[in-house]
Amino acid sequence: MRPAAAASDEYAEVSALLAERARTRAAGPPPLPLRVGYRNLLLGPVDRAGRSTATAELTVAVTGYDELPVVHPRRLTLLRTATGRRIEREEGAGGPPPLWDLGTVGAAAGARCLVLGVDGADAAGPAGRAAAAVVGDRAVSAVEALWGTAWAGRLLLELPATGEQFARLLADDRPGWSDLAAVTVSAPGAPLHAPADRVLVNPEVYARLSDFGRQVVVTHEAVHVATRADTRAWTPLWLSEGVADWTGYCDSGRSARQIAPELARDVAAGRLPAALPSDAALTAGGEGLAQAYEQSWLACDLIARRYGPERLVALYRAVGAAAPGADREAWLDGLLRGQLGLGLAAFTRLWLAEVRALAG
Repeated sequence: MRPAAAASDEYAEVSALLAERARTRAAGPPPLPLRVGYRNLLLGPVDRAGRSTATAELTVAVTGYDELPVVHPRRLTLLRTATGRRIEREEGAGGPPPLWDLGTVGAAAGARCLVLGVDGADAAGPAGRAAAAVVGDRAVSAVEALWGTAWAGRLLLELPATGEQFARLLADDRPGWSDLAAVTVSAPGAPLHAPADRVLVNPEVYARLSDFGRQVVVTHEAVHVATRADTRAWTPLWLSEGVADWTGYCDSGRSARQIAPELARDVAAGRLPAALPSDAALTAGGEGLAQAYEQSWLACDLIARRYGPERLVALYRAVGAAAPGADREAWLDGLLRGQLGLGLAAFTRLWLAEVRALAG
């Protein structure tokens, strides 16, 4: 590929085509204010049939939700005709595709939540989008009650029409991800910690949940959006997933055995954990994943009940603010002592007592 000079007729002609294409893309559903553009255009040579290829970056920002544009690398096939050039084909050139590549997209706007759905399934259709917007609004309110307002205070949900589309948007082949009802993903092209997260919903799993289950799932993901600025690569997953689940279940009236049924069954059968769940246990998928999440919830529930929800939030932010040294366990031990007044070993013993109590 070769960059063309901005002043060349060829570059100007293709740029004009892309500008018109961007205007067409921006004219989406009425509740969906989009800013669309193309940048970093590179043109290739023209063959004897008048065809050429080009690459560019498609940038899309949802007004009011994306502070920075979402970036999608694109590959274009151009055809030179007697009346000028036209774009014969546009396709992805790496990374997850924009939702619009998957079908006709509709939108539903709540007070604090915007839902984008691909037509083709009830969960992503007009009624499903409207219902999800209500769930999203409740999730934002629940998260603010615990985590405050020092975040964007809004939620963007994407609902593909099928599980296969969910997998394409997720662009992650780790085991177990297809079983998730939703996951928070960073917007493609966004810098680290940019507030451009969106919640990607797996329509096939989400549709099987009760209304209560859907609320827990979306609130869980909203916590990840709200805490992104305080979440680092070194944050233990038992803490980040645990606080998200704890917030989702907060004030639900559910008992520990109702919230952690898989763990309760393991305990009743004599299968007890020896330590807080590892990061690997929360990413491996398959058997044991549900127990790892339930163990994480129980650890955060212990902190919130014994020390108060404010201390749970303070611990989470302290973890994000202090990078570990070579000894991660000693680092976590020091943070627990500073925030809770007891070290990792003592906290683990308290947690194990809570686990054993699930036997009833």
